[in-house]
Amino acid sequence: MPSLRIVLLALALASTAPAAAQGVGEGFDVLAYDLDLRPDLETGAVSARQAITFEATGESVDRLVFSPNALTISEARLGDQPVRVLATDTGIVFLLPQALPPGESARLEFTLAGMPARGVTLLPTGLSTGYFACDWMVCLQDAPGDKADLALNLYLPAGADSLGVGQLREVAPVAGGMAVHRWHSDAPTSPYLIAFAAGHFPAIRASTPYGELRFVDGTGNQADLANLFAQTEDMVAFFSDRAGLPLPPSGYAQLLVPGDEAQEAASFSLIGLDHLEAEADNPASAWVIAHELAHQWWGNAVTTQTWADFWLNEGITTFMVAAWREQAFGVQAYRDEVARLEARRARLEETGWDMPLAWPGRYPSLGVRRAVQYSKGALFMVRLRELVGEEAFWRGLRAYTQAHAGGTVTSRDFQAAIEAASGRDLSAMFDEWVYPSGRQALPPIPGSAGN
Repeated sequence: MPSLRIVLLALALASTAPAAAQGVGEGFDVLAYDLDLRPDLETGAVSARQAITFEATGESVDRLVFSPNALTISEARLGDQPVRVLATDTGIVFLLPQALPPGESARLEFTLAGMPARGVTLLPTGLSTGYFACDWMVCLQDAPGDKADLALNLYLPAGADSLGVGQLREVAPVAGGMAVHRWHSDAPTSPYLIAFAAGHFPAIRASTPYGELRFVDGTGNQADLANLFAQTEDMVAFFSDRAGLPLPPSGYAQLLVPGDEAQEAASFSLIGLDHLEAEADNPASAWVIAHELAHQWWGNAVTTQTWADFWLNEGITTFMVAAWREQAFGVQAYRDEVARLEARRARLEETGWDMPLAWPGRYPSLGVRRAVQYSKGALFMVRLRELVGEEAFWRGLRAYTQAHAGGTVTSRDFQAAIEAASGRDLSAMFDEWVYPSGRQALPPIPGSAGN
């Protein structure tokens, strides 16, 4: 997935603003996002009426601070009272007409319009979005644990197709040759997993015992979807068995797009054609399809509470790709993948950035971060499997996934599940691999590279 900016945003408001600004997401919990969204399929510009239902969790909550974006926010109201909006390059601040006490909920409404700076990609026959939802709506980019319900009404030209979060409840005609596509999430969803696609997309469907699959063509070139995604059904069966959970009620879609895209969303994944063409002659190398699919359980259903434990999303998913290869192509395919993980770990050690998996600090590059959270995370799963044995390992992973589906987790939750399944105290191993000691000697970060 793309670079994740692990930033605790702090906002310094102008002297006319009351008090000191809270950090993003501080003092409130988002319960629901509701949008009437009109995307321009030719340019990628958006306009919308949005509502955010939230609950105050801090004392004297007099403002809501959300992630910054390039849109114009206007006509903000809380009930029948106007709300002042301050937008800077570090956050969007809604100054409430009066402070809310803890436990009180309210509904903020406003309009937005403009050209998103990122997160919207034009396709030959439409557009897609992925990961950067907070650039085309107002939300909390760096709060993966703040899951919320989503109602997304997409206003599109009549005859257009769409993908969204959860279930498509209705497509209804509206004035001006348009139609509204009413999507609603199956369960509360993390903001970084909110996405949609719209345009003219040929598709085929497949029913499985674990949920419905849709293979969707966004390339504009009449791709051979059945052949390109031939392994998906077997992957779903394997991951569902290991997780102890089927796909969500809405099923799962794979949207084929030009280029090298590889990104999970709440109910679908973006899969770049370049990846599949490169892997066409070697079925055992279908890494991207397997990885993004596995996120439907580890990452989407069970989501890390903060970015510090992001290895729980990416390390487990990377390991599950290796485990699927073992089941589908034999033990040597698994050993080959483990050898690649060990080689990446060796290169990571050479850089001096072999950090604990739950290290919360800033990495010098996306590549280094991925080497830790993806590759080292997967290698930790390999070692854990070897230590506790097959039966305990898979029983623990299944219990962890089932217990926390729909919720958020930390590394301690995963440790507790594996310890319960194995009957062993795994503190030493988790202390060695996962938890920061606070004594890491950090190499200098070259230049000004960020996360």
